[in-house]
Amino acid sequence: MSAAHELAERGFEVHVYEKNPVYPGGKARSTRVEGTSINGSEELPGEHGFRFFPRFYRHLPDTMSRIPYKNNENGVEDNLVQTSRMMICSDDRPPIVGIDRFPRDLDDLRTLVADTHIHLGLEPGELRFFADKLWQLITSCKTRRERDYERISWWDFVDAGNKSEMYQNYLATGLTRSLVALQAQHASTKTGGDILLQLLFDIATPGASSDRVLNGPTHDVWLGPWLSYLQSMGVDYNFNCVATDLHCVNGMIEKITIQQGDKTFDVSGDYYIAAVPVEVMAALVVNNKEINAISPAISSIQELKNDVAWMTGIQFYLNEDIPLTHGHNIFIDSPWAVTAISQKQFWPDVDMSKMYDGSVKTVLSVDISNWDNPVYLVDPMTGQKEFRSAMDCCSKDEIADEVWQQLKSAINRPGNEILKDEYRVLYHLDKDISIIKPGDTKNAEPLLINEVTTWYMRPEAYTPIPNLFLASDYVKTNTDLATMEGANEAARRAVNSIIDASGSEAPFCKIWDLHEPDIFAAWRAHDQSRFDKGLPWNGDIFKHSMLEAAIEGVEDGIDRLKKIF
Repeated sequence: MSAAHELAERGFEVHVYEKNPVYPGGKARSTRVEGTSINGSEELPGEHGFRFFPRFYRHLPDTMSRIPYKNNENGVEDNLVQTSRMMICSDDRPPIVGIDRFPRDLDDLRTLVADTHIHLGLEPGELRFFADKLWQLITSCKTRRERDYERISWWDFVDAGNKSEMYQNYLATGLTRSLVALQAQHASTKTGGDILLQLLFDIATPGASSDRVLNGPTHDVWLGPWLSYLQSMGVDYNFNCVATDLHCVNGMIEKITIQQGDKTFDVSGDYYIAAVPVEVMAALVVNNKEINAISPAISSIQELKNDVAWMTGIQFYLNEDIPLTHGHNIFIDSPWAVTAISQKQFWPDVDMSKMYDGSVKTVLSVDISNWDNPVYLVDPMTGQKEFRSAMDCCSKDEIADEVWQQLKSAINRPGNEILKDEYRVLYHLDKDISIIKPGDTKNAEPLLINEVTTWYMRPEAYTPIPNLFLASDYVKTNTDLATMEGANEAARRAVNSIIDASGSEAPFCKIWDLHEPDIFAAWRAHDQSRFDKGLPWNGDIFKHSMLEAAIEGVEDGIDRLKKIF
């Protein structure tokens, strides 16, 4: 959709072949849940996963601002609303509520000060050690991140294996839990560290919140209007289509074979953009000798196809409005790495009483990010407890019940039962998950994860085949993460390559780099000089005088706030 948008606005004739039979948007899509309309009521909204629009996103909001929506000055971008809190929930500790923006009012300051009183169970010196690792990231040059930090996992970079369990849970994995299916033990420090810094820079900068969400179901307030806009520009949008073959003749793509229901046909054009997941692209080219001979970069996709994980949404529809907190919730002890957000508080214009049977008050939208970790579950046939992962469950009901139990374990406390079984009306697990038989579960859309050293295998948006371009989360981008932002940036790169190849005088799409605060430029330049000499990182330039002064100022400010509150 991003590529079609940019091309259509520049006067290109565009044809899109979409896999989904009804809803556009890929992994960003939302749906209406079949069978939830009663006596003509509206169907309930379902999501592939929760929406998360960090402040550092630049490409996607720019595109959203050019999608007309009602009387919005900035199109559907104006449908993004700010959260103000995030909460880390634990099975045996009080929840930690933090602000996800620069303090802007008395309540924000109280929350910030309150967090300084919470004992995380860290060993002496662990918090300072972690801060030192963040300082190393901030003051490292870009070259060192790409050459050195790409080769080390986030887990090893922060030395989590030699630290306490609380350090591992809260700092090593907890801070990356919300970053798609990013796994601390496997993800590269280049990727995990860069994105973590972006989030921290967002929080430290006065202004908008670091976390924004949509003010309604995704299809209603974003993807549906986007589809209408594309079609209004003449984009030919075809649903229920799967590419089955790429025909390469004399070094060029001649045509593509499409399967649409029970029909098979070929399509041809001047230029082709493959906007499909890595495992799908790998299957398309695995036996194509001519493509593989021409493009070693495309051949490397065969290796990348295994670097995927499951991250899929499940929604619980509740008959009580339970906000939890005004933002995202991270369940730090959850074996299945669940995160959640209570939607209704951000959907002021959505009348849920008109949906289903009128009993639903809110949607608790949950993402399951670890499908491999086994827990004890009761086998429905034998009644015996078995050690099974989400991937090995016997039914969707079993998955839903265990996720609900993990939510309750972290939220409820004796005498304070926030999530009650009687609040559950029904649930919806994304259709991508299909259970063929117990122990044989399939996911139609796994998510790319940035394993160590895989940056070097990832292709550019352009290929050695002059009329074939790539727009997906495995393409090399500044974003460097399987996100909506990364996909949008990859699409822009593919479009720019088409503009270049076609000789068009249309303007190129804007590409942004990740934000690096100027205040640290001297340290980064110092580290670049050391890297060029083959020397390791050393952040002692100016003997940390500026950092130490800043820390002393913050500590003094917190002490003053404690006295006030």
